[in-house]
Amino acid sequence: MREIVFDTETTGLDPKTGDRMVEIGCVEMVNLVPTGATYHAYFNPERDMPAGAEAVHGLSAAFLSDKPLFADLAEEFLAFIGDAPLVAHNAGFDFGFLNSELTLCGRDPVCTSRMVDTVALARKRHPGAKLSLDALCSRYGIDRSHRVKHGALLDAELLAQVYVELKGGRQIGLELAAEATGTIEVQAEVAVVVRPAPDRPRREPRPHAPTEEELARHREFMAGIENPLWG
Repeated sequence: MREIVFDTETTGLDPKTGDRMVEIGCVEMVNLVPTGATYHAYFNPERDMPAGAEAVHGLSAAFLSDKPLFADLAEEFLAFIGDAPLVAHNAGFDFGFLNSELTLCGRDPVCTSRMVDTVALARKRHPGAKLSLDALCSRYGIDRSHRVKHGALLDAELLAQVYVELKGGRQIGLELAAEATGTIEVQAEVAVVVRPAPDRPRREPRPHAPTEEELARHREFMAGIENPLWG
């Protein structure tokens, strides 16, 4: 199954109050394996960049001033995601900004039925634990040492690894207990390597049947056992 793991960076927290999306990064996965195909773009938000937001992702208004508008790239972005499910961390936030940008440029919003929220998956799998992307990377041993600031493509790449772990890791379907449905779905890829037989003469199999002498000695041994467990 094809899925798109994505992340956004924005000017703030709420598109309803004028905040805009300034970066998006997407990672394509098929059957939970990254294909290497990605989509990444910066956008000119046509507004200032609050200091608090810039401190998070490092994107200044000056840096974004010569970047394209989201409307200019909407067609290629929609072509990349196709009709695949969209995976995001706290997905409601990212869907809110994505659909706001699509609406502003006269496009239909992405249906929320395609939304996969890794925060919800993590809460179910690790109730009571910290659910931030950093915390989940630490839990699963995913290297995030190069994550100095938030970046949409970098965070999407990290989230893709987290998502695999949340879905069962590289041993998907081999957990000790089934899910609430009472079934375990096994997904595995088996590589079969066929090597040519060595070029040497065929040897007949060795005989392994006991001789009459060996059978007689065995009967004698068994007869000498006192009070055997087999009666």
